[in-house]
Amino acid sequence: MALPDNKTTALILIRVVLAAVMFSHGGARISAGTVDGLGELLGSQGIPLGFYVAWGITLFEIIGSVLLAAGFYTWIIAFIFALQLAVGIALVHYKEGWFVVGHGRNGMEFSAVLIASLLAVAYANYKK
Repeated sequence: MALPDNKTTALILIRVVLAAVMFSHGGARISAGTVDGLGELLGSQGIPLGFYVAWGITLFEIIGSVLLAAGFYTWIIAFIFALQLAVGIALVHYKEGWFVVGHGRNGMEFSAVLIASLLAVAYANYKK
């Protein structure tokens, strides 16, 4: 059995790490019991049925990240995660500035890196 080339191996590594990060978002929210808090935040931002949307996002982070790590529906899951993070920037992080720590707090730099990485994975795995 031949080993995958360097580019393929690198993309798999990035895909699995991104999946682990997204899994940790949903897993931590469930573990800490803060899904309802996300629902309240979403509701306060004018999103209807915030509680259900929060649970949908959380479950997608868990299930979608497992599928992403395994390489199933890669481009679409990566794209949806990128959209989800972009909405997070618009609703929460943009007003906090760029930096997550150091020269600011709760900014959007980490989300921007995740979005760029997820879009690169989506693009690399998109099949016409």
